[in-house]
Amino acid sequence: MKHEAKQPTIKFQGSQYLALSPVIIFLIICMIFFIGLKAFEMHALAAGAFVSLLISALFVKPDSYDAFWNAVVEGAKESVPVVILLLIIGMFSSMISSADISSGFVWLAGQFNVSGGLFTAMTFLFVALIATATGSSLGTMFTCFPIFFPAGVLLGSNPAALTAAITCGGIFGDNLAPISDTTIISASTQYYNNRTGTVGIGEAVLVRFKYCLIAGIFTFLMFMFVGDSGEGVSSSVGGMIESNPQSLIMLIPIVVMLGISIKHGSMYLAITAGLVVGIVIGLVSGIFVPADILSVVDGAPTGFLTDGVANMMGITVLVMSVYGIMGVLTEAGLLDMMINHILNSKLSQTVRGTELVMLIGINITTMIFGGVTSASMTTFGKIQNELGKRKNIHPARRSNLLDGGANSLGVTIPFLSVFVFIGSQLTAGYEGIAQVSVTQLSGYMFYSFALFAVLLFSILTGWGRDYEGKDGARISQKEYEANGAVASDSI
Repeated sequence: MKHEAKQPTIKFQGSQYLALSPVIIFLIICMIFFIGLKAFEMHALAAGAFVSLLISALFVKPDSYDAFWNAVVEGAKESVPVVILLLIIGMFSSMISSADISSGFVWLAGQFNVSGGLFTAMTFLFVALIATATGSSLGTMFTCFPIFFPAGVLLGSNPAALTAAITCGGIFGDNLAPISDTTIISASTQYYNNRTGTVGIGEAVLVRFKYCLIAGIFTFLMFMFVGDSGEGVSSSVGGMIESNPQSLIMLIPIVVMLGISIKHGSMYLAITAGLVVGIVIGLVSGIFVPADILSVVDGAPTGFLTDGVANMMGITVLVMSVYGIMGVLTEAGLLDMMINHILNSKLSQTVRGTELVMLIGINITTMIFGGVTSASMTTFGKIQNELGKRKNIHPARRSNLLDGGANSLGVTIPFLSVFVFIGSQLTAGYEGIAQVSVTQLSGYMFYSFALFAVLLFSILTGWGRDYEGKDGARISQKEYEANGAVASDSI
C-alpha cells in the first residue's frame, strides 16, 4: 500500500531538501563539541540546535518565513508534557544523588570481601541500581567513578572492564528507569491508534523489563569472568575505600517510587510519594538536614529541590529545541516523505521488517548524534511512531525498541559516543593507574552488545511482540489475527 506525502506548508529556496539543513547543522555542531572540543554540556547542544534553526530560516522563501517559526513553536509545544515531567523528576533524582548511596554499596562489597572480577560485576550491579534510582546515566557515572574505580583497581579489577562496568551500569539505568529522560521521551513519542495520548511510562517499563534483565544478567556474568586484572589486592586498599552503610536506607523511597509508577502508571504520584518518603527518612536518619532540602546561600536558592530543577534545564531545553527542528521537518513535508519512503520499501512490507528498520534506524541516529540518546530518540521517535502505528504495533513495544535500540550499539562507538568519551576521561588523574582509552573501553560494553542481540532476537522470532487492541490494550499476534487482522511476519 502506497502512502502519499502531504503538501508542505514551508517552502525552501531551491530544493525542498534544504529542510534538512537544521538537522545537518545541528549534527555538525554536535561533532564540534564532542570530537573537537570534548565538551559534553546539554546547554551547549541546545544552543547549537537553536543556532541551526536561525541559520536554516535564511534558506526559506520570504513568504514562508513566518510559517517556519510557527512550525518551530508548534513542534516545541509537543515537548511540554515531557519537559514538565523531567523538571519534576529532577528533584527526586537530586535527592537520591545527595544521599550518596554508592558509598553504601561499597560498604556492602567490603562486608563480603568482594574483589577482582566479582567486584567488577558487583560494580555493574550497584551502578545499575543507582542509575535506575536517579534516572541519570551520565550523572551516575560522574558520581560513581571516584568511588568505585580506584577502589576496584586496588581490589584487583581489570581497569578497562571496571570502567565499562560503571558505564554499562549507567546505561542500564538510563534504559530501564521510569524517571530517566530517555524512558520519558521513548514513551511520550509513541501514540496509540485506538485511544488518545501516549503509552504510560509504567507500562513501557514493565514491557521492557525482561529484555533489560536478560541483557543485565549476561553482562554481570561477563564482567565476573573477564573483570579480574590477575594482580591481586593492593595492600593500600583499606585507606582508599570510603563507605557509609546508613545511606542504603534511601533505597526505601526508590522502591516506593518504582512500585507506584509501575502499579498505578502515574509518574506524578510516584515522584510525589517518593519525595515525601525520602525527605522524611532522610531527616529522621540524619542523612539530610532541612538546609539540604531547600535553603538560601548568599541570596541564591540551594538544596536538592532547586538543584534538581536546575540540573534538568539543559536536557529540557535540548528536548524543546529538537522538537522544534522536528516541527520544521513535519511542516516542510520531509518527515512524511521519509516515513513514506521507508514504508514503501520492500523491507517494511512486513511487521518484522518494519521493526528491523526501527532498530537499525535508531542505532544509526544515535551514532550520528554522538551517543546523545535523548536527542536521537526525540528525532527518530516521530518516525518510529508513524511506522509502528501503521503496522498497529503496540506503543509500549515501539517504546521499548526505541529506548533499547538507542542504548545498544549506537553508544559503543569509540570516537563517536559521549558515554565512551566520558567513561575514558573519568579514569584520568589517579596516581599509579593508567587512563583507560576509548578503544579499550568500547570492547567491554557488554550490556549494549547484549541488549542489541536480545532485541534482534525478539524481532526475528516475534518474542514479546504486542499489537494494539481495543482501547489500546496489548494483545498477542494470535489474538490480533483472531480478530480478523493480518500480521504477517514473513520477510
